[in-house]
Amino acid sequence: MTALPHAPVCELDTAYDGLTPTATADFNRDGFVHLSGVLSPEAIAEYEPTITSEVIRLNTQHLPLAERDTYGKAFLQVTNLWRENEKVKRLVFARRLAGIAAALLGVHAVRLYHDQALYKEPGGGITPWHADQYYWPLSSDRCLTIWLPLQETPLDMGPLAYARGSHNFSYGRDLPISDESEARLEEALAEQDFEDVVEPFALGDAGFHRGWTFHHAGPNHGTEPRRVMTVIYMDADIRVAEPTNRQQTRDLGWMPDTEAGRIPSTPLNPVLYDGRAD
Repeated sequence: MTALPHAPVCELDTAYDGLTPTATADFNRDGFVHLSGVLSPEAIAEYEPTITSEVIRLNTQHLPLAERDTYGKAFLQVTNLWRENEKVKRLVFARRLAGIAAALLGVHAVRLYHDQALYKEPGGGITPWHADQYYWPLSSDRCLTIWLPLQETPLDMGPLAYARGSHNFSYGRDLPISDESEARLEEALAEQDFEDVVEPFALGDAGFHRGWTFHHAGPNHGTEPRRVMTVIYMDADIRVAEPTNRQQTRDLGWMPDTEAGRIPSTPLNPVLYDGRAD
């Protein structure tokens, strides 16, 4: 295996110094945070080509955009790339990223749920309003997703947008991502005056959002794919819950052989950061 340049690898293992003293409280209030300089442009440049090549290799969506449904037009989706490529694994397992997740959640340690590459092609459509935790059979809300763009993401490429404070809104939690979730949540969130926060992302920026934070994204009007890597982190002491829908039953596969009420301490769900071990 070819050795990686020294700087990006070290960066992944060092602490991020951009969290303010109120970051955890702000995250709890808003349900999300947009952080600058989470990774350097050099680190992004080191990992993006490998992630992109793996997405191309593993993608199973081959229909033309015009023949896909709304979900299919939203993005190409490839999950658990860390199991396919050692270099991608180094990024997914980065203590720097997991440490931010633990700090924002206010927990000592976090473990991996799974990763996802989400690539919105040029001409790709909207990502409908939804909350990720609809899909997760987990016992608490101590879980979040990092949304890490692998290029500068101006507004015309469809950056992720969040409804500020919507993680405290229970309406719509029974809706999978769909045309129905887009229509019903757009109306309900507007009626409740939740601010729709959409901002461009500079190279190296990342967004973190809670499992119940409602979010969406616009279409990609750019000429290049909107390339994004995501990682889902959960409190290391979280327990598996009884599924409440078909999608949660399917998602039990990300925590194999773990019964409801048990901590998902499996080879697929390693602890990625434990502040008590420092």
